[in-house]
Amino acid sequence: MMGIRAFTTAMLAAVSTAWASPAHAERLIASISRHQVMVNSSFTGTSIVLFGTVEPDTPTGRLRDAYDIVITVTGPRQALVTRRKERMLGIWVNAASRTFVNVPSYLVVLANRPFNEIGNTDTLRRLQIGLDYFQLPQQIGPDVADVVRDDPYRVNFIRLKTEHRLYGQRTNGVTFLTPTLFRAEIELPAEAPFGSYEADIKLLAAGNLLVRTTSAFEVVKVGFEQFVASAARDFGLLYGIVTVMMALATGWLASVVFRRD
Repeated sequence: MMGIRAFTTAMLAAVSTAWASPAHAERLIASISRHQVMVNSSFTGTSIVLFGTVEPDTPTGRLRDAYDIVITVTGPRQALVTRRKERMLGIWVNAASRTFVNVPSYLVVLANRPFNEIGNTDTLRRLQIGLDYFQLPQQIGPDVADVVRDDPYRVNFIRLKTEHRLYGQRTNGVTFLTPTLFRAEIELPAEAPFGSYEADIKLLAAGNLLVRTTSAFEVVKVGFEQFVASAARDFGLLYGIVTVMMALATGWLASVVFRRD
C-alpha cells in the first residue's frame, strides 16, 4: 500500500511540474512583400523583403532566449553544362565538360550570423545551409550525385554564378528587429530567370532545427517582350511568317535609303 501511495504521489508531482513549466514549442510565421515581380525591357533588378516572427505553439508555451534564422531562396531548376578550356596549338578549346542536373538557376542563402556559429558541420550538411553544403548534383558517367566542395567544376560553377549575382550567401542577411521579429532582403539582379521562386525559412536554436516554413514568389515577363514571347510560343507559324516579312521589308527599306544613283 505504501509503495502504491508513493508512486501516485511521485506521478502527481511530475504532472504538476510539467504543467507549471511549459515546454518549448515554436511556430514560425513568415510572409513576403510581394509575390510577383514584373520584368520589362527597363528592368535593372529589384529586391523583395521577407519578414516573419517566432511565436509559441500554444498559449502556455514559452520561447527561448536566442534563435537563428536561415533563409534559402531557390529559382527555377534547370540542367546546365560547364566546360573546361585548355590551350592547344595556341587556341583555347573545350577539353572536358560536366553537366549539373536539376540545379537552381538562382540560389541565395541568408542568415543572421556566420554558418559555423549556427551549427556544426554535420548540421550544415544535413540541412544544406550555405553554398558549400547545398547539393548540386552532377552527371558523372552513368551516375548523378553531388561531389566534394573543392571539386574544380563545382567551385567554378559557383564562381561564375556568383559573378552574375545569381548565386550568393550573406551571413548578415537576416536582421532580428526584436528577439522574435526578423526581416531579410532578397536581391534579384537584372538577369534573374523567369519562373517560380521558393524561400525556405529555417528556425534553429543551439544548433537544432526547430521548425521550418516556406514562402514563394514569381518573376514574370510583361509588356511587349511578353507579347512577342507568347506569340512565338502559341502561334509559331504565323510568327515565323511575320518575322520573315519584316526582315524582307527592312532589307528593302535599307536598299532604298542607301541606294546610290
